Amino acid sequence: MRIAISGHRGLADDVVSFVGAGIRTELSRYATERDLVGLSCLADGADQLFATLVLDAGGRLEVVVPAAEYRDGLPVDARPTYDALFAKADKIHTLEYVESTSAAHMAASELMVRMADRLFAVWDGQPARAFGGTADVVAYAQRQEVPVTVVWPPGAKRQ
Repeated sequence: MRIAISGHRGLADDVVSFVGAGIRTELSRYATERDLVGLSCLADGADQLFATLVLDAGGRLEVVVPAAEYRDGLPVDARPTYDALFAKADKIHTLEYVESTSAAHMAASELMVRMADRLFAVWDGQPARAFGGTADVVAYAQRQEVPVTVVWPPGAKRQ
């Protein structure tokens, strides 16, 4: 079972707790699969949380790097976790973009969806704030007929 992640960044602590529990519950449905593989760009927020929980569940991690400058565009405090998870990746997929733009991020998300059996979306159900946001990735997955599991606490607000 290959599961991709798309989700919001900059989650409040109470939302992180709920989302973590939700992802754990959803992953437990697939942890008995012979090969559980998580696909992630390792952005701060939902991506890093998902990748950590996939590894905790005994799964393997494949990282998709949207652009050569991607890591440098992450918040400074997210880089150590990015580096630690990147080092544990079973496989790395690198796109040919140099700049870490919305177009590069969407291209990376589209690649993950095409490689996935399912998409987990840490999504508040609102439209994307910019091109390549979670709503755009969910819409792409639906067009590709990849099942989507939304993990979001009722009543929670995005920062």
